[in-house]
Amino acid sequence: MEELLKVDNLKKYFPVNMGSISHRRKIVDLKAVDGVSFYLNQQETLALVGESGSGKSTVAGTIMGLYRATGGKIWFRNMEISMTDITKRPLSLKKEIQTVFQDPGTSLNPRRTIGQSLEVPLRVHNMVGKGKVKEKIEELLATVELPANYMSKYPRTVGGGERQLVAIARAVAVSPSLIILDEPTSALDESVQAKIISMLVKLQADLNLSYLFITHNLGLVRNMATRVEIMYLGKIYESASTMDFFTKPLHPYTQMLLSSIPVISDEERKLKPKQITSTGEIPNPVDVPPGCGFNPRCPFKLERCSRDDPPSVEVTSGHVVKCFLYNES
Repeated sequence: MEELLKVDNLKKYFPVNMGSISHRRKIVDLKAVDGVSFYLNQQETLALVGESGSGKSTVAGTIMGLYRATGGKIWFRNMEISMTDITKRPLSLKKEIQTVFQDPGTSLNPRRTIGQSLEVPLRVHNMVGKGKVKEKIEELLATVELPANYMSKYPRTVGGGERQLVAIARAVAVSPSLIILDEPTSALDESVQAKIISMLVKLQADLNLSYLFITHNLGLVRNMATRVEIMYLGKIYESASTMDFFTKPLHPYTQMLLSSIPVISDEERKLKPKQITSTGEIPNPVDVPPGCGFNPRCPFKLERCSRDDPPSVEVTSGHVVKCFLYNES
């Protein structure tokens, strides 16, 4: 497979004022992303998974150009894009990288009809001639299995699932190569999530799309992702193919996440790791403890885990883990 996106040692720090009115100001760095590396091939889905505050959405925002990287590099089609914000990116790059956000209620303009919202990217990127706009919008609605009469509706008059389908139609309108899916189903009822995921899988096959799938919901990853990256406190703690991730999880944090997923079949129950009990709380991201960031919560921590930051080790081909349990040298 040909590599589409490459992220190398990416860092994004935010200055935070830790002082108060009565005390001298102290500005410290919140290391939202602290040395993250991964790649995404064409026509595959990479899931970036972690609890709230792990930094996964900041990674997505930096790739989109909403944030300027503090350090590291991002390449898209071998073009370095990490130091350009979205206002300075060429239209050709904006066209190639599209986003579906978490809440379609806020990502769609409530004052525009659905047809008008779909018309904007078509005109900005000169996708069709003037006389073909209505026809193209009807085609886009049909692509996400919505009727043509949705053109005249406003977002508030349709359900959350339909709004997200419109957001997906808007993203594919300009024929992108990469779509960043930032928690695309978390604002929806479970009954609607399956329809959205099914539609995304279908569109990927039909349109040769690549997805960066940002989520905290491991239940959606199994049937959606090709590979998985586990984030915690701004760093990648485990990388694996989806099959290895679910059948042979290595890091205690990964095992903890997987053990908390509800199961409904005996087959799923067999794959589920033994329940891992967290022994502490998630550290403050502006005051990360020395050593491994997971050590305050890890039931298997070694003496050195509180002192040294473990390196990432490839345990088997393509399966990388950041843990001293697999590298005690």
